[in-house]
Amino acid sequence: MKAAKKRNAAWQRKLAPFLLAMVVVAASPRGRGQTAVIQKPAVEVALDHAYQAMYNLNFQEAFHDADMAKAAAKNDPMPWVAQACAVLFREFERLNILRSEVFASDENFDGREAHNWNPQARTEFENALSNAEKLAQQLLARNPSDLRALFALTLTNGLQADDAALISKKNMSALSFTKAANSYAERLLARAPDYYDAYLATGMGKYIIGGKAAPVRWMLRLGGLKGDQEEGVKELTLAAEHGHYLAPFARILLAFDDLRHKNQAQARRRLTALRDQFPGNPLFAQELAKLDHASPAAVQ
Repeated sequence: MKAAKKRNAAWQRKLAPFLLAMVVVAASPRGRGQTAVIQKPAVEVALDHAYQAMYNLNFQEAFHDADMAKAAAKNDPMPWVAQACAVLFREFERLNILRSEVFASDENFDGREAHNWNPQARTEFENALSNAEKLAQQLLARNPSDLRALFALTLTNGLQADDAALISKKNMSALSFTKAANSYAERLLARAPDYYDAYLATGMGKYIIGGKAAPVRWMLRLGGLKGDQEEGVKELTLAAEHGHYLAPFARILLAFDDLRHKNQAQARRRLTALRDQFPGNPLFAQELAKLDHASPAAVQ
């Protein structure tokens, strides 16, 4: 009896990735009562779950799902990118980084605090990035136009730019990583314009650089870095409306930009949708409460 239970448990473990990969869509257009079964790779299902858990601040589940994605696709850099992203967001949460006050004006952003990483988290972040970059470079060595590799390298450099800009406050490092992310993003989008998540990296870079004084923007342009906040918002909007993994992050940044420009109605719509989509994350309810407190008449 015990041996049979062990065999059943072993089979369940083997079948789990395949069961996870099956997405059942009811009400097939071919006729009533029929069911269409659409195959979706196990790695993609696990990655979707990982990012959903991350935005809900369920980091333990996000790491578990990233590990499942690694097991399903050992040579894919994207599960390591998901792990790095979850580590970074966990630090954002611990340090209270993502809040509207930081983005309220160029002066506020320039005056933001520098923070110290949890040492273990820093090691986890760097290890995940290193593995993602290693696998991506291996893919590029075989095919210089590999979309998955270009996507992974766009995001790894974007995450490092986010760390340098929002946690460590190392502005020059942030600009260097932004330049690298833009380079990979341009190569990617030239071949596959529908990789909308890449617009988060390019849009955020343009937005931040666009907030610098004119002489600084001019010097950065000479170094190959273009800044324009309006263009940055357009690209963040592309990521927010059509992106996949990073669309919610783009929506957070756009909500903060709405608040910055006193567009309270649009900010409220974005924050309410985020609160409803990710009920485990108190950030959105907190930002809505600030909005209500600042403008009681807008609560209607």
